[in-house]
Amino acid sequence: MTVERGSGTGPEGDDSDVGDARVRRLAPATVDRIAAGEVITRPARVVAELVDNALDADASRVEVAVDGDGTDRIRVADDGHGMDRADARLAVERHATSKLAPDGDPVGVASLGFRGEALAAVADAARLEVTTNDGGAVGTRVAVGPRSGADAEPEVSDAGRARGTTVVVRDLFSTRPARRESLAGTRAEFVRTSRLVADYALANPDVAFTLEHDGSTTLSTPGTGVTDALFGVYDRETASRSTEVSASVTVDVDGGGAVDADEGGAVDGNTGETVDVGVSGALAYPSVTRAGSDHLRVSVNGRPVRADGLAGAVRAGYGRLLPDGREPVTAVDVAVPPGRVDPNVHPAKREVGLRDAGAVADAVESVVADALTGADLRRKADVATDLETALAPVGEADGARAGTFADAEPIGTFRDLYALVESGDELLVIDAHAAHERVNYERLARAFADDPVPTAVVDPPATLSLSAGEAVAAEAHAETLDALGFETEPFGGGTVRVRTVPAPFGRTVDPAALRDALATLSAGETPRDARERLLADLACHPSLKRGDAIDRSAIRALLDRLDECERPFACPHGRPTVLSVAEATFVAGFERDR
Repeated sequence: MTVERGSGTGPEGDDSDVGDARVRRLAPATVDRIAAGEVITRPARVVAELVDNALDADASRVEVAVDGDGTDRIRVADDGHGMDRADARLAVERHATSKLAPDGDPVGVASLGFRGEALAAVADAARLEVTTNDGGAVGTRVAVGPRSGADAEPEVSDAGRARGTTVVVRDLFSTRPARRESLAGTRAEFVRTSRLVADYALANPDVAFTLEHDGSTTLSTPGTGVTDALFGVYDRETASRSTEVSASVTVDVDGGGAVDADEGGAVDGNTGETVDVGVSGALAYPSVTRAGSDHLRVSVNGRPVRADGLAGAVRAGYGRLLPDGREPVTAVDVAVPPGRVDPNVHPAKREVGLRDAGAVADAVESVVADALTGADLRRKADVATDLETALAPVGEADGARAGTFADAEPIGTFRDLYALVESGDELLVIDAHAAHERVNYERLARAFADDPVPTAVVDPPATLSLSAGEAVAAEAHAETLDALGFETEPFGGGTVRVRTVPAPFGRTVDPAALRDALATLSAGETPRDARERLLADLACHPSLKRGDAIDRSAIRALLDRLDECERPFACPHGRPTVLSVAEATFVAGFERDR
C-alpha cells in the first residue's frame, strides 16, 4: 500500500490540519470516544462494569437501581473495601486500575474487571459521580463527564459515606443522540439489565443482590447460597425443585481423563499436567424446564459468560431426563485456575478463552450427571385441592433418593395403564409404560455399555434415498453409523444401501431408522447421544401398554425393577414415571382432622 503523507500529521496526534494524508493519528479525545463506544454500548453494559468493580472490591452486598431504560439514571452501591482519595481521583482516568500491574498480562488475572477503562468510558458518555470510602473518617466524591476533551478534570470533594462505593450515572448518551435512539424501548432495555443482574446473582450466590426499577424492587437475593438465589431470581417452586451441586474434579489436560479430586487420586496413567476443576451451583429437576436456553446459566470463576461448550456439557449431564425440545434451568459455576482463562477475547467480556476446554466440559458433564443420578425425581402434590396446583418433584438436596419402592404395596390399576401403589403416607401413581421404558432402557444401556450394538444382516440390502444433506452426513459419519450398527454403502444419486441394522436382543430396527440417526448426528449431537436416542426408541416398543394385563404381581415386579434403575423417576424420553400424592392432600380435600 502506498501512503501519501501530508504535512499536517504531527507526532502529537493533532488532526486539525491533516493536509491530504490518508492515514493519520487520531486525537486523544477521539480515541477516548471510540474506546468508550466499544465498552459502553447500552445501559446494561454500564451495570455490568460497575457490578464487576463491586465484586472485585469483595462486596457482600450489591444494590442496583435503574430509572427508565437506564439512560436517565443508574446507581450501583456496594459495601466493598472502597477507595481513598488518591485512588478515587485516579480511578476515573483511562487505563488506570488496581487489578493489573503496569506490565502485567491480562491472561491469568483473578478479577472480573481488569482493563481500567470502565469508569473513564462511562465518563465519556454520561455524567459520572463516584462516592467512596475505604473506612476513613471522611469519604471522597469524584464527579466528571460527559467529557468534551482529553483535558476535562474531575471535581473532587469530601463526602459522607460508610465503607464501600456508590456510583451514579446520569444522562447516558446525552451527547450521542444516534446511540441513544438506537436503543430498544424502556422495557426491552430493562429486561437486558434484569437478566444480567440475575446472571451475576446466580454466579455469586454468597453476595446479596437487589435490583430496583423506578423505585420498585424487582429482584432480591439474600447472599446465603445458590438455592436461596434461585428463589430470589425465580420463585419458591423452582428453588424447591432443584438440587445443589458442589464437586471438585482433577482433569488430565494432556490426556483428557478425569477423577474426583475430593478422593485425592491422580489420573491413571497420567504423566502430564493435571488441573483441578470445581463445579458448583444448582440444577433444577427435569420437571422444571423452559423452551429456550436463556435459563441455562453458566459462569467461569464467578463471571457470567456465554460458553456453548460448557452449556452443552450441562445439557448432556441431564441426558435423557430432559423432555424433547426442552431446556433445563441451571446455575453452574466452573472454577478453573486463572492462568488457564483468557478474559480478553470479547469486548464486553461475555466470552472467555478457556484452555483445556474439552477436558473441562467432560468434567462438568460428569458432575452434573452424578448429581442427578439417583435423585428422587418423583412428582409430588402439595397439600392442595385446586386444579391449578401443579405436581412437583421432591428429592434430597444432595441428589440422593428420598426413598425406594421396597416397602411399597400395589393396590390396583386405573384406566388399564396407571398402577396405584401405597407407600407410607403417600399414594403413588405409576405410568406403567413409562416405568417399563426406563427399565428396558437401562437394561439395553448396561448390556451394550462397552460392547458394540448387535446387528442383523439385511438380505437383500435395503435401498434408501437420502436428501443431499443426509447423503453428506452419511458419508461424514460413516464410522459412527457403523458403530451404531448401520453398515451402509453409497449406491449413486444420493441413494445408499443399508446392509446391516441394529438388532439388540434380536429385535431388528427398520432400515429407515438410519434417517433418525443421521438427523441426530447432523444436529451436532455426539455418537453417544445418537446411541442413547437409539436405545431409548428401542426400549419403547416392548414396554407395557394400555390394556396389557397389569395385575398386582406385575406391578410388584415393575417396582422391583425400578429399584434397580439409576434414574427411576423419568422415562428415557424425559417424561415422569411416578407421581405421588400425600395423605395430607386427601385429609384437606375431605375436610378431615387427620
